[in-house]
Amino acid sequence: MRLKVEFTTEPFDLDEAPAHAVVAREVIEAAQLDAIDVGPFGNTVEGAADAVLGAVDALLRRSLAAGATRVSLQVNVVDAGGGDEK
Repeated sequence: MRLKVEFTTEPFDLDEAPAHAVVAREVIEAAQLDAIDVGPFGNTVEGAADAVLGAVDALLRRSLAAGATRVSLQVNVVDAGGGDEK
């Protein structure tokens, strides 16, 4: 199964990336994901379910620890095909 996740961390700061946003970006860039789109108002990642879910777990834990007061997530199944992916 493949998943696509859209997420944002808050609070926003348009002048300088807050620590929680930097941490979120580091987590996502270190994960074994196929597609990453990081932007100022939203981020999108896509990959195998296990990789995406592991990245989301790390993203939540680390960005909250770094000062995020809100993390919004949307998770979509983009390919529920069989295969060995979980």
